[in-house]
Amino acid sequence: MPTYPPLVVLHIPHDSMVIPPEVRPQFLLDDNGLQLELVRMTDHRTLDLFAAMDPATPVVAAAVSRLVVDVERFVEDGQEPMAAAGMGVIYGRTSDGSPLRRPLDPTERERLLATHYHLHQRRLLDATNAALRRHGWCLVLDGHSFPPAPLPCERDQDPERPEICIGTDAFHTPDWVRAAFVEVFRQAGFSVSCNRPFAGAMVPLEHYQREKKVLAIMVEVNRVLYLEPGSAVPRRSFRHLAGRIRSACCEASWMVMQALNRLPMNGLDGSHDDS
Repeated sequence: MPTYPPLVVLHIPHDSMVIPPEVRPQFLLDDNGLQLELVRMTDHRTLDLFAAMDPATPVVAAAVSRLVVDVERFVEDGQEPMAAAGMGVIYGRTSDGSPLRRPLDPTERERLLATHYHLHQRRLLDATNAALRRHGWCLVLDGHSFPPAPLPCERDQDPERPEICIGTDAFHTPDWVRAAFVEVFRQAGFSVSCNRPFAGAMVPLEHYQREKKVLAIMVEVNRVLYLEPGSAVPRRSFRHLAGRIRSACCEASWMVMQALNRLPMNGLDGSHDDS
């Protein structure tokens, strides 16, 4: 199995289905309703899709479900587009717009952020900074999945969805980084779109829009490829599919590292195309 180059940090934010017992009373759904929402909203088995079989690569994975705290959202609702749908850093609405949890007082909110959000962000920052110190660069590879049909909460309601979505950031994803991932996944036989149905790529907040040596790419996998319809149950072909996904991510990441080795230190231009 191919391995990632040493500048890669894997970020897996939405794989967990854990609802801590002390948080469960905040939710208004009964157990069946909560389980259904977890099936809809979890990026199932993305830890296996992107990270398995490569113990040398740093992995920063959220310990709790995104329904508890979404570690990829901005803390301030004014900065977070999904807050308008009740899905800011702490969700108040379900995927279909129904009430998810009771209103929280400021102390409860801060406790959730301190316990889950800020700790996760610190782990991601530490892993990123370690890569920068050792290698001069870091590539944050943000691993996700998405349902084959749009959920009501999603901004992109186009029913025609690719097998792979590559998400980019205007500051942290030069064109040649995007092109490497698109090229490799297409050569591997997948249909690929950029920034649809989801856009963006994760960067530690301390480096966001500041440090060009922190590169970022998001890879989203259509769940139709590896889950039984409407469930969290993997298809029999899951291991084969996971191998294809990891191989493509590893190959594209090595292309990025090789390009960086040829790139002048003052040549970090987002328009450069070395693919």
